[in-house]
Amino acid sequence: MKVSDYLTREAVAYFTARSDWQAWRLVLGTWLFIAVIFATVAAWPNPLTIVLAVILLAGRQLALSVLMHDCGHRTLFRSARLNDIVGQWLCALPVMNDQPSYARGHLEHHRKAGSHDDPDLANYQAYPVPWESFRRKMIRDLTGQTGFKLLSYIVRGASGVISNEKRESALPFLQQLLVQLVLFLVLAACGIAWTFLLWVVAYMTVFMFIIRVRQIAEHAAVPDLFDPDARRNTRTVDAPWWQRAVFAPCGVNFHLEHHFMASVPCYKLKALRQHLRRRHALDQVPEFRGYGQLLRHVVIA
Repeated sequence: MKVSDYLTREAVAYFTARSDWQAWRLVLGTWLFIAVIFATVAAWPNPLTIVLAVILLAGRQLALSVLMHDCGHRTLFRSARLNDIVGQWLCALPVMNDQPSYARGHLEHHRKAGSHDDPDLANYQAYPVPWESFRRKMIRDLTGQTGFKLLSYIVRGASGVISNEKRESALPFLQQLLVQLVLFLVLAACGIAWTFLLWVVAYMTVFMFIIRVRQIAEHAAVPDLFDPDARRNTRTVDAPWWQRAVFAPCGVNFHLEHHFMASVPCYKLKALRQHLRRRHALDQVPEFRGYGQLLRHVVIA
């Protein structure tokens, strides 16, 4: 699937053009949504609003991860400097990630997708899986076991480099802690410090499950995981808006299009999909409408 087969030079220029306005709209819009969630649950604290807040906060944590991903590709903002600074401080660190480290591994995934050397194969190669297997994974995610394992890995990694006196390597971990502290202090200054616990719970539980669903949605049980054609090794899910709010913010569901041309910003992937449909590039590609249909495909009852 070559870009030149479906896009003219002018079309490539259009789809790869970056917009600082669109980038800031997504970044600030995500943080505004987070602020509204905190304010709402603080104003009306009850079991229903708390559960909804945890789910929606986890969805916004995924949104920050997606924006970090685009900044790692240098596609969100027009300048590399904005991609690096905003991607790290407003997107990666709040979700205990480090953009430079993430980008190095993720770009390797793009180079080797559709091959046995794909570094992310362990996340989706085993699918489809029996229901019991998926249920065990879901329980580990939603009870915090997966989140605890991830945080333990982060802390052990930081402790190891500090003990070896390579303090510069521990800088991302210290930055992550600083950003968490700033978020807590902002909430405390607003008189709602207790809502920070919801941010932690969302990250440790629902966010881990959402990440798992996103991974299997993109590459699990595709027509041929070891075919270099993105139409065979990658999937797009045409999900309704209420599912995208949690499982696919910022256009992350258009993953086939992203692998087709990774230089396209997330805010243009939907338009790229429409263009490819008009050019009949996707005529033989299975369509999935919603994550319910997807899970029925990758989980064996």
